[in-house]
Amino acid sequence: MFGIFENSNKINEAQIFMGSVEESRESLSERKSPYSGEVVSRVPICTADDTTRALKIAYEASKVAKKTPLHQRISWLEDVADNLRKYKEDMALTLVNEVGKPLAFARLEVDRCIETIELTAKELVALHGETVPTDVMPSGKQTIAYFTRVPVGVVACITPFNFPLNLVAHKIAPALGAGNSVVLKPTPEAPLTAYKLAKLFNSSPYAIKDALSVVYGDVEVGSTLVKSAIPRVLSFTGSVPVANIITQQAGIKKVSLELGGNAATFIDKSADIKHAASRCVFGAFVNSGQVCISLQRIYVHADVYDAFATEMAKETKVLKVGSPYEEDTFMGPLIDEESLTRAKEWVASAQDEGATLLVGAEVIDGAFSPTVMTEVTDDMKIVCEEVFAPIVSLVKVDAYEEAIEKMNDSPYGLQFSIFTNDLRLTQRFIDDAECGGVVINDIPTLRFDVQPYGGSKLSGVGREGPKWALEEFTEIKNVVIC
Repeated sequence: MFGIFENSNKINEAQIFMGSVEESRESLSERKSPYSGEVVSRVPICTADDTTRALKIAYEASKVAKKTPLHQRISWLEDVADNLRKYKEDMALTLVNEVGKPLAFARLEVDRCIETIELTAKELVALHGETVPTDVMPSGKQTIAYFTRVPVGVVACITPFNFPLNLVAHKIAPALGAGNSVVLKPTPEAPLTAYKLAKLFNSSPYAIKDALSVVYGDVEVGSTLVKSAIPRVLSFTGSVPVANIITQQAGIKKVSLELGGNAATFIDKSADIKHAASRCVFGAFVNSGQVCISLQRIYVHADVYDAFATEMAKETKVLKVGSPYEEDTFMGPLIDEESLTRAKEWVASAQDEGATLLVGAEVIDGAFSPTVMTEVTDDMKIVCEEVFAPIVSLVKVDAYEEAIEKMNDSPYGLQFSIFTNDLRLTQRFIDDAECGGVVINDIPTLRFDVQPYGGSKLSGVGREGPKWALEEFTEIKNVVIC
């Protein structure tokens, strides 16, 4: 049943899932390791017709899924989590192969994926409605009235490369757990990762027949999913330009968007400088900066700027960069050559405009080394646009008021943070920060999967996290008995 996790000639070949049925195609696309350049997975090339067929299968399956008892759906998720735990090392190595994620962090992503699925199973018990007092106003009358949450039907999910396992789970586990059927289009950069997770779902003895389909591709497949009238909810994680296209094409359906960010923090003069610098180095460079909430802008009070910059440089220089297969590697390669080229060009452009390189901007074993910039201005790309690379900028400010104004002066609003021991300043920051999440005395890159996650402005619409995703993937049915 789990042959894909065993040594075989097809260990690196994903399959299409047309519902519960696996299919292949003669035409295959190859995924090459961003570290070694070797072929690490092959995947069938899907068409618009494949996608339409998967949607039709999902539509029929949704009629069965919505009637499936809750205990079966909970058992389904628990079974997938248990089996993923058994194959943790294999799944971690698949992540290393396909996206170049360092092994230690790949294992961490598998652990988080397991937790996301288990959290979803727990939250399903609390997915219920409540009674409504219809005689509360003179125009009403006494009835038996209540509302309940019901599955929407078909959910279309489009997921990114940076967390290609856990972000798939954040969508399909709540969608399936709520009693829907799903068509998943995973990132082209990690097809085997998504296939292996889908295999665990579809091979479970508790699986709802044909409830999960998986198709691979890019524009043609994605556009077919978006334009179709079959899905009632479209859940997308990715870039703002693609999200703009999606919202124009989607028609009348619920659209949940988890988009980019330009995360920032303020280092107050009362902060623990060594602790702040250590955490900021982690937040800026984990996953090679390829995180929506990667720390990109650090506003530092002038009184502690020099001390903080010194600590940042010291902490950055000790990070191990290189092979993602080594246990102690902190940073591996960027996802592709285009991303590496962009990172080099943006740093060079900033230097041409007067910025100073404090540390980094080297290519080490194919990876762009962690980079700290100073003397930046607000209009430089590395400050005002999402970098999605291991580049962070230090900006000296004279007061909190200057910092928060600059932090909010962004089209993005995902997560911000502050390092301070001033309680009143903490309270002000919570109120002032224009974003979906604030973190006190830690990095804006901090995320717990149990929390609501999402942003304001161009950072998205809707919230992820099992409890809130279940709300996204259900709708309210109102009942009145007179």
